Formats: sequence, C-alpha cells, structure tokens
Amino acid sequence: MDKTAQYDNTETAQMRDGKYMPGNRDKGIIMTSVISIIANVLLAVFKAVVGMIANSISVILDAVNNLSDALSGIITIVGTKLSGRPADKKHPYGYGRIEYISATVIAAIVLYAGFTALIESVKKIIQPEKAEYSVISLLIISASVAVKLVLGAFVKSRGTKLESKALEASGADARNDAILSASVLASALIMKYTGVSLEAYVGVVISVIILKSGIEMMKDTLDDILGSRISKELSVSVKKTIKEHKGVFGAYDLFLNSYGPDKTQGSVHIEVDANMTAHDIDALSSEIIEDVYLKTHVILTAIGVYSHNTRDEKAVAVKREIREILEKYEHILQMHGFYLDEEEKRIKFDVIIAFEAPDREGEYEEIIREVSEHYPDYSVRINLDADMSD
Repeated sequence: MDKTAQYDNTETAQMRDGKYMPGNRDKGIIMTSVISIIANVLLAVFKAVVGMIANSISVILDAVNNLSDALSGIITIVGTKLSGRPADKKHPYGYGRIEYISATVIAAIVLYAGFTALIESVKKIIQPEKAEYSVISLLIISASVAVKLVLGAFVKSRGTKLESKALEASGADARNDAILSASVLASALIMKYTGVSLEAYVGVVISVIILKSGIEMMKDTLDDILGSRISKELSVSVKKTIKEHKGVFGAYDLFLNSYGPDKTQGSVHIEVDANMTAHDIDALSSEIIEDVYLKTHVILTAIGVYSHNTRDEKAVAVKREIREILEKYEHILQMHGFYLDEEEKRIKFDVIIAFEAPDREGEYEEIIREVSEHYPDYSVRINLDADMSD
C-alpha cells in the first residue's frame, strides 16, 4: 500500500502546532497580498502626485518602487493559486515549487527597480534639478514611512507563519522601502530648511540598498530551487520522533525533498533488532510514518532497515576496533549500520565523510583498504553516505 495515500486529504487541514496547513494557508497568503497591494497602490498614487508637484526624482522613484511592490503582491497571488493545483500524471509531486519561482520573479523586480533608481539618481547628480517641498508633501512622505514599517512587519510575520518565501521577500522589501522613504524625507527636510540638495545622492544610497536586498532574495530562492540542506531543527525533530519508538536503536540517512512549502517527502534508515520479523518491521514502519507526519508534517515515503546485532560479544568488539581505526580520519562524521555476519564472514557498515574533505573518494578508498587489511578473513563492504542532514 502507498504509505502517502492516507495523507491525500491534507488539503483540508487547518492548523497544527501553530502552523497553517494547506487549507487555510493559501487563503492567508492571498488575503495578506491583497492588503499589501491596496496599501502600495495608494502610497504610489500619493507619492507620484507629491513627486511631480515638488519636481523630486527621489519621491517619484519611491512611488515607482511602491508600484513594483504592488506587482509583487499580484505575482504572489498568482503563484499561490498555481501552486495549489492538485498533482497529476505529469507532475506527481504537485505544483508547490511554483511559489519558489514567484519569489524569484519578485527578486528580479526588486533588482530591476534598484538598477532603474541607480541610473536615474546618477543622471540627477550629473544634471541636478531643484526640488520644492510643501508641508503637505512632507507629511505625506512621513505617513508613508510609518505605513511601510507597519506593512513590512505585518507581511513578513505572516510570511514566516504561513511559510511563504514570496511573502517573506515582500515583507523584507517593504521594510527596505520604509528606509528608502525615510531617506527621501531626510533629504527633503535638509533641502527645505538649508537649501542643500542631497536627494540625488540619497537616491544612489537607496538604489544600493534595493540592489542588495534583491540579490539576497534571489540567492535564497535559488537555494530553494536547487535544493538546500534541511534545517537542523527539522532534522533533529524527525529523528527524535523516530527514536522514541520502542525497538528503534537509531535513525540515519534522513533524506528530504521539498516540493513547495508544507510538501516535504523523504526517506530514512532505522536500526532495529536483527531478530525482528517482517510483520513487526512493517507495523513499526507504519507507526513511525504516521507519528512523524502528525508531529512534523513530513511524509516518509520509504523506511530502510539496518539490522542490529551488537548484543553479540564478537560484534561489539569488532565494532569498537573499527571505530578506533576511523578516529584518525578527521573528516569522518559518523559510522552507522554496522553488522557482523560471523558465519558468512562479512562486515558491513556506512560512513559519512564531510563535504569539506579535500578528497572524499580517496579517503573512502583508504578506509576500505585499512579495514580490509585489519580483517583479512572477512569480506568488507562499506557504504559512503553523504552529509545530508544533522
């Protein structure tokens, strides 16, 4: 039976352990995005009017940036709707990763806004134009700073709670916009009361801030698309849940793939008593799969088994000797899955060698050679595992 079949109805889930589940998650993202769009459009209109009246390039660029934020909100909504499509034959893992693509598009928009602002600001440095600010203009800019600070904190917190990279990116961008607007306000006040025009230079600083933010957003979303290391918190939580089950001596080789927020699937190896029957292992596996899903919302699609026979005195002694051999290799992170078959004269175990090792394959071959020489009467099989999770 397909172990994931029992979880096909998760689209109707509401909230678990303080996290929004798919049923409510999409509604939350869309509602947050709509609020952000309305706020940004209103800010853009007010700032555009102020910028044209005051002949201020920095205020006009600030208005354009608000429009780009509104566009980001629209992209977030479209991405959320598309990612919620059910799995089909062509895409059996669903469309969840579309949200990563929408976050990448938002990052690209931020980068474009940054480059545009930089170009326009440099032009104003070369060919300066005097700006004139009224008290009403200054009040509108001040209000926009407050609105953006509140909006940014709101959108980012919702993005974290709803596990939406697109919302988190929009929230971070809104926070940067508040800094941008505050800089525009500062330059406007200096211009009004001292006659010194700094807005073009402020525009350059703002452009650099926007570009930096866009680059960081792009890097984060590309990491998600390429596949980054799972968080230590999630890894430890899944393994802890597994090891709480009676009969499990250890959990290793946790391998998880994310097919969008809250759509994480993977596999793991567990170490159990060598005398367990297939019936016992099947029952234990089913319990683990259900427990892990309920506590972490991770779907384990496969559970491999290591047989544990270290109650045997000879096996215990050999395992200890091999650990002593491995201790001199500085890049060995873990040894697991050890099994000694005295009748067949076989020794098997897995080793994890850190990615930082200058020659992982070379070190692996050296370990095989040394262990084989130490136990010439045995067939030695060592599997090289990657450092996939904490």
